[in-house]
Amino acid sequence: MTAHLESLGHTVITGDNGQQALELYESASPDLILLDVIMPVLDGHQMARQIRSTYQDWVPIIFLSGKNNPDDIVAGIESGGDDYLTKPINLTVLKAKMGAMQRIANMRHQLLSTTQELELANHALEKMAHSDGLTGLANRRFLDQHLLRMVGQCKRYQQPLSLILLDIDHFKAYNDLYGHQAGDSCLKKIAKAMKHCIRRPVDLAGRYGGEEFCIILPDTDSKGALTVAKSLQRCIHQLAIPHQGSKTQPFVTFSAGCITATPDEMTEMISFYSRADKALYQAKKNGRDQILTES
Repeated sequence: MTAHLESLGHTVITGDNGQQALELYESASPDLILLDVIMPVLDGHQMARQIRSTYQDWVPIIFLSGKNNPDDIVAGIESGGDDYLTKPINLTVLKAKMGAMQRIANMRHQLLSTTQELELANHALEKMAHSDGLTGLANRRFLDQHLLRMVGQCKRYQQPLSLILLDIDHFKAYNDLYGHQAGDSCLKKIAKAMKHCIRRPVDLAGRYGGEEFCIILPDTDSKGALTVAKSLQRCIHQLAIPHQGSKTQPFVTFSAGCITATPDEMTEMISFYSRADKALYQAKKNGRDQILTES
């Protein structure tokens, strides 16, 4: 039968018992299993049940047996088989069965491919829904969702939560002087620097709106938040993006407000934004290119 199947263009892998066949199934990922009922170690029914209970991927199983009693056929189907051939095998019937199973295998591969493409598409859509289209950072909607989760998490474990709200200094003047395309390029460079300064997976940087950005730092005290903010400030200074319209420096700078608190039952997400915004406003009032902390 192996020779006949190979003459039909199939690659055949054989095992001497049910346990060996299970190992071959895991390593070879076949499109079809031809399974004898009576085998040592594991019989065909036991092997079929183990495959169906262990693996989510569906592969057709055809039982081969000299038993042609209706009860034997039913037992094979109920244990997880999809078809039943009695011995001696009629090669014409086998060829017809293989043709049918080939069509099923082709459909299965197409379905798996389509499923993978859909998963990739859904992942891309999910990323787009969470990302700012210009900078690639988290968008405002995802910032709000993440902050809400982190407020709850830090409340539960009594951990400090820090938030940095920053604004590019004199950005309207930058756009007026260099144009909106240059302004977009500037924002992208700022975003890239933010990604570089955010190291932990739980930390999140996002575009709060316009030229305003936000960094959420769970389980981070005021000293840690200030360290992140100053690290970002050094990165932006090193970029030295020319800004002749700035009244602060001849290059692009930002002002930032940092807030740190350990959430309790009375803490609301909006309070972090409002307190950070007040600190940011004071940093601008003090002359810009500054980081003001409140804890």
